[in-house]
Amino acid sequence: MKISFKSPWIRWPAGLASILIVLAGMAFLFPWDLLRGPLNHYVSDLTGRRFEITRRLDVRLGLTTRVIAEGVEFANPAWAHDPYLLKAEVAQFDVSLWPLLHGKLELPLVILRKPQLSLQIEPDGRRTWALGKDTSDRSTVPDIGLLQVDNGTVHYVDSAQGADIAVDFGMDATSNPALPLSYSARGVLKKQAFTARGRTGSVLQLNSAVQQPFPVEVQATAGRTSLKASGSIAGLATLASVDATFDIRGQSLAELYTLLGVVLPQTPPYALRGNLRKQGGVWAVGKMQGRLGRSDLSGDMSYDRGRTIPLLTGKLQSRTLDFDDLGPLIGASPTRNAAATPPVRPGRKVLPDSALDFERLKVMDADVWYAASDIRHIRALPLDKMSVHVRLVNGVLQMDPLNLGVAGGELAGNIRIDANVVPAAVSAQLQASALQLNRLFPTIELTKGSFGKLHGRVDLQGRGNSTAQVLGSASGSVALLMGKGQISRLLLAEAGLDGGKIITFLVVGDKPVLLRCAAAAFDVKHGLMSSRSLVLDTSSTVINGSGTIDLANETLDIVLKPEPKDRSILSLRSPLEITGSFKAPSAGPDKTALAGRAGVALALGAINPLLALAATVETGPGKDADCAQVLAQAAATGPPRRTP
Repeated sequence: MKISFKSPWIRWPAGLASILIVLAGMAFLFPWDLLRGPLNHYVSDLTGRRFEITRRLDVRLGLTTRVIAEGVEFANPAWAHDPYLLKAEVAQFDVSLWPLLHGKLELPLVILRKPQLSLQIEPDGRRTWALGKDTSDRSTVPDIGLLQVDNGTVHYVDSAQGADIAVDFGMDATSNPALPLSYSARGVLKKQAFTARGRTGSVLQLNSAVQQPFPVEVQATAGRTSLKASGSIAGLATLASVDATFDIRGQSLAELYTLLGVVLPQTPPYALRGNLRKQGGVWAVGKMQGRLGRSDLSGDMSYDRGRTIPLLTGKLQSRTLDFDDLGPLIGASPTRNAAATPPVRPGRKVLPDSALDFERLKVMDADVWYAASDIRHIRALPLDKMSVHVRLVNGVLQMDPLNLGVAGGELAGNIRIDANVVPAAVSAQLQASALQLNRLFPTIELTKGSFGKLHGRVDLQGRGNSTAQVLGSASGSVALLMGKGQISRLLLAEAGLDGGKIITFLVVGDKPVLLRCAAAAFDVKHGLMSSRSLVLDTSSTVINGSGTIDLANETLDIVLKPEPKDRSILSLRSPLEITGSFKAPSAGPDKTALAGRAGVALALGAINPLLALAATVETGPGKDADCAQVLAQAAATGPPRRTP
């Protein structure tokens, strides 16, 4: 088939192409600068603020039209702190025409030379970069894909976030061609002093739809927190995706709540490093390693901000946990370096009384596992390992299961904190199994030769915003039980003021005595622990006790009555009183009963010294306790209690 160029099917396309070529040539040759004045007036009227291209205007038409303006001045709204949103020597805007026909301003590429930018957002939603007369209307905010800048400044103000930051940046490809744009920032972030410096690629991706992540390096300090990071970011305006390594340091993880909105516990100074990734609303920290105080920490975490209530999840572990580092978690001060810490003020309580910020438990949910293989530097409680599953849902925190390795045994159960009531409601149900007596009190020398396994139960409920307040208002029950074992004879002798046995033991050494059973059970009501059963039965002595422990006032009032089963000389046995405060307890014989026996000894001694010695001979009226009944009574559930 022969096609003639005279055919209309050929002439019409050829003619249309010729027309388009002519129009393109006219557009290219059109003196666009003549439209600079009308364009200035049009944009000023449209936005309600002054816009002016002071030197030259050029336009290159197309489906994506390029506008090149030299000497750009665009004023801020009247309410803004700074007079100009943008001043630049040269500004190039690529405008997508099709979205513009539908009232949407899309700028795939913006190039600024020596710009001065002032960006401000108000708590009511007004923002200076909204180009309509209603600056709270987000539909008037242009959608910018890529931004390329050289030397310039940015001033950013966000009063709701406590931010007022000035940034200087400039191009220098000689020192690092991959990261030619350097920047430095200073000011205030979250109402804390803020500084930052680093480098990025020359083209910044603002729109997440443009899949061109750009490299970035940053060193920043906010308050007492410092961060070093390097990697890449896609979608700078929304941080659509992040892939970077980081090194963060600070005085307490709890301070990250102010900066990031993540609820973390009070900790000693920390230093952590790892990989940081973000996809959508999920931030993930992988291969994290570092230290909190003297404790190591590693694991993986993720924080999902795309939910209605953000969710923190993860698994963390410590090979070695320094017990002092747990102090801030429960509101207690660390005990190491005591010489460097301020002296304890008079009257200060032993139980931790620092206020705990339970209100923060309402701002996010959590599902985190933590385990520590080895716990060090323990002074009073012989912990050796721990594991806990922490769940936080709608302001209710549960540590369940909670497992603590204590004195060769285990303390297991759960703790629940409800932050939805004021003061917070706290409950604890803990079960102790096979705690070894000789390891339970490591600082008491006389217990090292004692053996046996303790079992117990703690069931308490209280209200308060500190550990001291919760225990001071607690109700419930506490019980400790022990079956057969052995205990230091010298310890029993001292408790019973048996001078003859003390002298014997000092000569021939301390030999353990058979322990038949022991029990200590208390009913607790509004912070007052009242003894239900207090018995220690050995092959040589029965000690029965009674009394109270006041958790609110931190005082003791316990009386122990030893009844020996054998005879001993030089014995001035009388009830042993344990009184005073937790901070300064005192133990000693009942002075009235002791004075009576001492008086008899002195009177007889005046007649015959041997008679004085006879007055100290204990005939041993004590009998074996019914251990089955004792243990059953101690293990029994206490009387019903009212929920505090």
